[in-house]
Amino acid sequence: MHIDQWLRDDLDAPRKQRHTAKRVFDRLCNEHDAADARVTYSMVRAYVTTRRPQIGVEEGRAAAEVFIPQTHQPGAEAEVDFGDVTVKLAGQLTVLTLFSFRMSYSGKAVHRIFATAGQEAFLEGHVHALTVLGGVPTVHVRYDNLKAAVAQVLGFSRQRNETDRWVAFRSHYTLEAFYCQPGITGAHEKGGVEGDIGRFRRNHLVPVPEVATLAELNRLVDEADQADDDRRITGRVRTVGELFAAERPLLRPLPVEVFETGRWFTQRVDRYSQVTVRTNKYSVPTRFIGRRVRILLRASELSVFDEQSLIATHERLAGKAQARLELDHYLEAFVRKPGALPGATALEQARAAGKFTPVHDAWWAAVCKAHGDAEGTRALIAVLLLHRHMQHEHIVAGLAAALRVGALTADAVALEARIIADAEQVPGQRSPEAADRNRPDPHTTAIPTPAITSLTERRMRTALPADDRPLPNVAKYDDLLPSHRRARRPPTV
Repeated sequence: MHIDQWLRDDLDAPRKQRHTAKRVFDRLCNEHDAADARVTYSMVRAYVTTRRPQIGVEEGRAAAEVFIPQTHQPGAEAEVDFGDVTVKLAGQLTVLTLFSFRMSYSGKAVHRIFATAGQEAFLEGHVHALTVLGGVPTVHVRYDNLKAAVAQVLGFSRQRNETDRWVAFRSHYTLEAFYCQPGITGAHEKGGVEGDIGRFRRNHLVPVPEVATLAELNRLVDEADQADDDRRITGRVRTVGELFAAERPLLRPLPVEVFETGRWFTQRVDRYSQVTVRTNKYSVPTRFIGRRVRILLRASELSVFDEQSLIATHERLAGKAQARLELDHYLEAFVRKPGALPGATALEQARAAGKFTPVHDAWWAAVCKAHGDAEGTRALIAVLLLHRHMQHEHIVAGLAAALRVGALTADAVALEARIIADAEQVPGQRSPEAADRNRPDPHTTAIPTPAITSLTERRMRTALPADDRPLPNVAKYDDLLPSHRRARRPPTV
């Protein structure tokens, strides 16, 4: 057959000048009138894909791929790798990184999802996995040439120049690293973890998970890991959990102290009350503007310190050139500039996160209508300050009750919030389940029975006439001022 002969000729042709399926189809059409015989390109492509490797084997020029079974000793070896996963995080499709640490003997795997595949995630994934496993493999762990661990590949050997922090980490945990060859050959050397990442994605991340935070997502991952203990790998009688139970006592014990995986930075707080870390901006309280602060960047969170005091904590951003702003950090500034609050980015982020609810908006609109925008906004800020020492759901319930009776002061909101909080704490008065049932949904304006009496609402309900009495006049008191000043004048000599 013509195609087979062309493919055999390709064995001696330069690699970049061999027949493609498209070229085979064109020659069939031009030289053998294949188009008239109703031969399609898809038919030719399928044939070439199947026959090319077969011809190589027939001619002794290519060996058929063979998979060799491997035997691993309990507690001796493990494999590590990263993979991409897509998650709907806070309402947006986001590509994140799945870390997998798989024991070779039992198939027990520990997973963690991070915003990036940086060194912080690499080290933190190890700490989490080794803690869950309860020990360190006694022989080695297989890796490909990740930048988090390898600074330079030395020729065609397995020798590597490792990064300083990775060397320190391995020394801390007495962990031996085995580096696979670059390319597809290296992927076969740690095929267990390569397959595990695909299996985990298909079984536990389909359909695409929808979560609010990375912490919530990783709780789901932990549950999936526990469920996988009951599965059986093909060809094995015992489950993964049963095999790991026999393997765990053989692991090397963990060190007493935990390795700090975060990286420290020093930054000056800018005039927007933000610090910049790797192109992303994070807010801090406005009183620290202009000061130099220390920042601890971990794989999933960022902490800001003023000397030894923790002043801000944020979930780490996954993208670049983004900002994470906490509304609470700007409240003191909004007291001086209330007009800046309605359009503030921090307010929009608080709404998106569910921290600033429709109940907040409804109470804000009512108080602004009654007292004007500036004073109404200041009253709202006073309510937001209550969140620093009272629970969020109690404040929302207090806002709802105060709005129902027209009590448009922060003190009224605080009173109602404390009543609800005290009712939940008094034994026998209301069970936690009943409290949850009676607590208003933050995304609605359902209001519990109010404990505040509004004189205005009472007058409207009972159809009392409007109070048209004139305001009291205190002008007569001004007559007392001259005599008061004469009485205090010192006598003349």
